[in-house]
Amino acid sequence: MAALLVVAFLVVPIVEIYVIIQVGQVIGPLPTVALLILESLLGAWIVKREGRRAWAALRTAAASGRLPGRELADAALVLVGGTLLLTPGFVTDVVGFFFVLPPTRPLARRVLAWFVARRAARAVGRRTPTGMPWTTRMPPPAGGAAGPNVVQGETIHEDPDNKGPDHVAGG
Repeated sequence: MAALLVVAFLVVPIVEIYVIIQVGQVIGPLPTVALLILESLLGAWIVKREGRRAWAALRTAAASGRLPGRELADAALVLVGGTLLLTPGFVTDVVGFFFVLPPTRPLARRVLAWFVARRAARAVGRRTPTGMPWTTRMPPPAGGAAGPNVVQGETIHEDPDNKGPDHVAGG
């Protein structure tokens, strides 16, 4: 996760500045600024349209009582894509359009599903600081000391004839 933050906050701006300078050298500074503004306006319009569609699909899925997995993924992609489109730069705009446009969004959804599945598999495989796998119910630590949410007690099993608790003979 730290590597992703480094890329997001250090590498992407450097790449964006480099690409903007390269485009500016080819077409000139004013057309470059005009192109960036035009991309932002077009992106805002597409995000507004696709955001409405994603919201309507979410509402339809919820009203029909089914899980809105695809709809949630589309809404997330439109949200992230819209953020990238509003960020000045050509590289973020390309990725933003990839996330937002209906013809490319299914591919982006598959990439998102792969990424989420990979992260979930990695999280399931993690182990606790004691070396034990993460589970929903952890055994008490060594020495029998229970944690703050554990109540110590014993279980008494009734005999099948309901004559009272089972007792060990000679005990």
